[in-house]
Amino acid sequence: MITVFGSINMDLIATTARLPKPGETVAGTGFSTAAGGKGANQALAARRAGASVQMAGAVGSDAFAEGALALLREAGTNLDLTKTVAEPTGTAHIIVGGDGENVIVVVASANAIVSEDDAASAVEKMSPGDTLMLQLEIPAGSVEKALAEAKRRNVRSIINIAPLTPDAARLGRSADFVIANETEFELLAGKSGITGTEREEAMKQLHAETGQSVIVTLGAEGVVAFHEGDLHRAKGLTIEPVDTVGAGDTFCGYLAAGLDAGLDFAEALRRAAVAGSLACLKPAAVPGSLACLKPGAQPSIPLAAEVAARLQSNSAIA
Repeated sequence: MITVFGSINMDLIATTARLPKPGETVAGTGFSTAAGGKGANQALAARRAGASVQMAGAVGSDAFAEGALALLREAGTNLDLTKTVAEPTGTAHIIVGGDGENVIVVVASANAIVSEDDAASAVEKMSPGDTLMLQLEIPAGSVEKALAEAKRRNVRSIINIAPLTPDAARLGRSADFVIANETEFELLAGKSGITGTEREEAMKQLHAETGQSVIVTLGAEGVVAFHEGDLHRAKGLTIEPVDTVGAGDTFCGYLAAGLDAGLDFAEALRRAAVAGSLACLKPAAVPGSLACLKPGAQPSIPLAAEVAARLQSNSAIA
C-alpha cells in the first residue's frame, strides 16, 4: 500500500509558440485545464502503475475541487483522507512553449493548511513495509511530522524535494529514498555547478552519510542512483517532447509502485525512467518518458500496460 501525503491542484494550462521573456506579452495558441498537484500526480502515477494508493491532502469547497480529484477517483484511488476545507483548491498556472518547456506558478491555497495532525492521520494506519510518498507543496512541518511517524512505524519513506524550498535539504536527508533533479540535488549536497563524475561522488558521499537511497533525474540523460552501496543508471526513451510537465511526477509514482511491489531496484528504476519519458510525448505515450506525450500532468501519465509494452518492444534505451 502506498499513501501519498501532498498537494492537490487544478492546473490551468496555456500554450504558446515560445515562452515570454520577463515583462513581455506573447499570444497564446490554446488553453486547457487538468487535474494536478505534485502529490495528486504522483498518486495517480502509482495507481496507474498498478499499486494500491491512498491520497491524503486537501481541496476547497469550490468549482475546481471535483475536477482536481476526478482522475484519482476514476482510477480507484482511496480518497478517505482527502479533506474539504474553506480555502480555495490549489492551482498551478502553467505556460508551455512550442519546444515543450514550461514555466509554472503554484498558488497553494488549501494545500497550505494541510496540518501536522493530518500527517499523523495519514501514517497512523500504515503497516511496516508500506510506502509513504512526500513532496514539498504542503507545509514543511507537516512533511517533517509524516517522516517522523513513518520512521517510528518502519514505513518506507520516499521524498521528492520539489519544488525547492528552504527546508528541502534538511527534509531530504530524513527519508529512506530521496528523489531530486540536478538543481535540487546541488542544494541537497551543498555544492553548486557539479556535473558527471563529481555529481556521482557527491551522491556516493550523501549515501554513505545518511544510508538513504539517492536518486537524481537528468532529463534526456535518464537517471542515476546510489542504492545499497551500488551505482545505478537508467535511460528513458529517445523522444521529441510535447510537454514535460508530468514527467518527474510520473517517474516518482512509478518508482514508488515498483518498490512497493518488491521489484528489484534496477528494474524499478528503468521502468520509472521509461514511464517518465512517455509522459512527455503526445497522445499515446509511455510512463515517465510517456508522460511527455499528452498535454497536462495527469492526462499524460501512462498506464502500466503501455509501459510494459514499450519495455517489451526493446525500443527503450537500456
